[in-house]
Amino acid sequence: MMQTRKTIGLLFGGRSAEHEVSQLSAANVLRALDPERYDIVLIGIGRDGRWVLCDSGNGAGRGARSLEITEGAPQVALLPGGNGEMIVLDGKTSRSLHLDAVVPVLHGPNGEDGTVQGFLQLANVPFVGSGVMGSAAGMDKDVAKRLLRDAGLPVVPFVTITQDKPIDYHAAVDALGSSDLFIKPANMGSSVGVARATNADEFAKACTNAFRYDGKLLVEKGVAGAREIECSVLENASGEIRASPLGEIAPASSHGFYSYDAKYIDADGAMLRIPAALSAEQTQKLQELAIATFKALACEAMARIDFFVDPKREEAIFVNEANTFPGFTSISMYPKLWEAGGLPTPELMEILLGHAVARHERRNALALV
Repeated sequence: MMQTRKTIGLLFGGRSAEHEVSQLSAANVLRALDPERYDIVLIGIGRDGRWVLCDSGNGAGRGARSLEITEGAPQVALLPGGNGEMIVLDGKTSRSLHLDAVVPVLHGPNGEDGTVQGFLQLANVPFVGSGVMGSAAGMDKDVAKRLLRDAGLPVVPFVTITQDKPIDYHAAVDALGSSDLFIKPANMGSSVGVARATNADEFAKACTNAFRYDGKLLVEKGVAGAREIECSVLENASGEIRASPLGEIAPASSHGFYSYDAKYIDADGAMLRIPAALSAEQTQKLQELAIATFKALACEAMARIDFFVDPKREEAIFVNEANTFPGFTSISMYPKLWEAGGLPTPELMEILLGHAVARHERRNALALV
């Protein structure tokens, strides 16, 4: 019996410094979605926040390295309570499209932080990834670390600063007991705005740059020579949560840490080691911590959990952060770790879409009680 084709809305771009990363991720997700099963509607979100229909501007289709937002493309709007109905505004005319589900391939603020997730929930359409709570908690590094700390999970010592309550380098050193510090925007990913500081001048410059991206910063104690270990977590339609094999990021010495340039600009910026060279006991402990982190932050569907492991004391493990819609580029750890675990990206997307539909049905059933 022939299966009915589903129409999937693929959201990409967004009002975020991670706009370009989203375009790369979305191209990879597009390739992973089975064209025999799905009709894909490409929806680009411009830097101005407008949603537009972009199919006509991606002639390279599934071979494109990056999906582009078409200049002058018709604007679209999802209807609140419309069960996936989307209006296409093309000049003086309009038409409607029905979306069976949405994959919001968005990274950073205004996309990964619960804003779009809340909108999709109000539109009453199934969507891939965490809901409002998990997305918001995972995006804000300050909130996430407080929740993890309260749950008894290990985090690197940190202090939070804002533009109206700044602290200087010496105060941060006194608070954290280290002269080696990392400064991060609280609400940003892909290492955008992250810098290391080992003196007052570097600290001041790092804070000035980070405040370009967020009004709240995290200052963390550096873990000298820390190994950066990552784990992908996946939840299926029935709520079963599992952890992938582990991977290790080994940044090139020229970068010092896994910076934005090391991730996306410099082809030799880092080496990915899959599986990570860890004992069976360490691997199991990290996988258990990854699932515990996923639950503590109310994540759903998927997340990539990042750790620091102290090379001098390998029992010293710290949860660095959770990424609720991790990168899906050709070099991104989340899909690569699942591929190493025997789950290719097309099958991974099937599980994620299955979770989206099952969660949607459960929510609607609850709403009727």
